[in-house]
Amino acid sequence: MTTCTLPHFWALIPAAGVGSRMRADRPKQYLELAGQTILEHTLACFLDHPQLQGVVVSLAPDDPYWPTLVCAHDSRVVRAEGGRERADSVLNGLQRLGELGAQDGDWVLVHDAARPNLARSDLDLLLAELADDPVGGLLAVPARDTLKRTGPDGRVLETVDRALIWQAYTPQMFRLGLLRRALAQALAAEVAITDEASAIEWLGQAPRLIEGRADNLKVTRPEDLQGLARLWHTGR
Repeated sequence: MTTCTLPHFWALIPAAGVGSRMRADRPKQYLELAGQTILEHTLACFLDHPQLQGVVVSLAPDDPYWPTLVCAHDSRVVRAEGGRERADSVLNGLQRLGELGAQDGDWVLVHDAARPNLARSDLDLLLAELADDPVGGLLAVPARDTLKRTGPDGRVLETVDRALIWQAYTPQMFRLGLLRRALAQALAAEVAITDEASAIEWLGQAPRLIEGRADNLKVTRPEDLQGLARLWHTGR
């Protein structure tokens, strides 16, 4: 696979959350991993890609950490105002991309700020597989463990067929115009949107799942950061 076969794209990183489950003194995207913040590693996954058009990072208005990072002064990285929920931050980021010249038909890759271990091979696979897709899609991993559905009392109701279950990862790749419309309409209808694909699904579209690497981990709890540190120490 050569880069000339891959489509150009914009990246959007929602990074306005506080990450309360980390129980840290700062938002989790600013915790250190291998000498840099998690957010710096996450941005590095995209900044050296030749097909990148630019990056928008959606941040809390009073974020004191972002200006201290070297990448905050990279001309390819532009700040947008974050919102109350992830969907608000992404929608604001899409608006900012439009102001930068992105068109409705351009591909946008939305990626978690605290998912710093995205492999270039996975990024290129996503771009190649979805380049001509009419809807778009996302990286995902098939469920590996036995899954149970419970009732209100915490007891098992049934064992779910794991062959039909995938764990959604990021990046999630959709056309700017479609994603903006999906998020705006879902938010106006007060629909619970947990990721970009769920907004597209709410419009009646079916995003495609692209199987990626299981080590594209998201840092949510302290043990996640410890696990990534060990992984990086052994050579990723």
